[in-house]
Amino acid sequence: MGKQQDVGEADRHSESGTTAHRPIGGDDDARLALAQDPTTPQMTLIDLASDPSALVRKAVAARADAPAQALRPLTRDHDRQVREAVARNPSTSIANLMRLVKDADRWVRWAVAGNPACDESIRQVMSKTSDKELRGLLAESRELEPELAARLIDDVSPEVRERLATHTLDPDVITALLADRTARVRKGVARNPRTTAEQRSALAADPVVDVRAALVRAVELSEADLTRLVDDRAVQVRMAMATSEFVPAHIRQALARDADEMVASAARDYRPGAANASAVRAPRIAHRPSAAGANRSGGGTNR
Repeated sequence: MGKQQDVGEADRHSESGTTAHRPIGGDDDARLALAQDPTTPQMTLIDLASDPSALVRKAVAARADAPAQALRPLTRDHDRQVREAVARNPSTSIANLMRLVKDADRWVRWAVAGNPACDESIRQVMSKTSDKELRGLLAESRELEPELAARLIDDVSPEVRERLATHTLDPDVITALLADRTARVRKGVARNPRTTAEQRSALAADPVVDVRAALVRAVELSEADLTRLVDDRAVQVRMAMATSEFVPAHIRQALARDADEMVASAARDYRPGAANASAVRAPRIAHRPSAAGANRSGGGTNR
């Protein structure tokens, strides 16, 4: 993580090694260029943090070398995109991230979840928030503490539990969620490559079609499980097998003779690499779709 630089420290980007001001003037474009210039002194960045242009302030907020004195006031900036830039900045202090994870704007809160500087204190706050998406982003974290994972196992939202089930590395969490009564959660477990052979056999016998279909698309199965599923009563499951990169050739050959012509055709026409590249999505890092889309999203209290 980058370290916020105090004003009294030598400016490592200045040739003179001082924190002397660089004159600020010109139009918005000139000041934006100054805010983005890696040689701009720290004291100048502090001044630019109060610039009338939100674009200039955002440029300062995004700099990993921005001093704490510049980032601190920007956590309270009236422009949500400026605060969001601070929330993404890996040099932002824990105190400022704690403030931003409680921000009224959802995009600012979600940006904190992707910040590598987040520590357990921030994740504790995330686990107790009423913001379902923020809890979902936490559930996808690779550094989730066992205590927080245990809390999310019982999360009121099936989506949060599903995201935990898909991404967790903890075998105890996988075991617990395998018994979840909600099918979409077990579907998440089915996509998790950390499941054991025994757990995969249990999922192969799951009564819900979506769970079995997700399983055959996501992981390698034993010969016994494959043999049973090749005659699965659900066309959806057999179609998933016909197009899965994890199904061996002899099983696909059997599916080429399937009673359903769409399944048979899919098996015959299968080409390696034609299926989805990955059964497990990478953890989400919330980004605004566009500036226009963000403006249409309305107020900052949406959850």
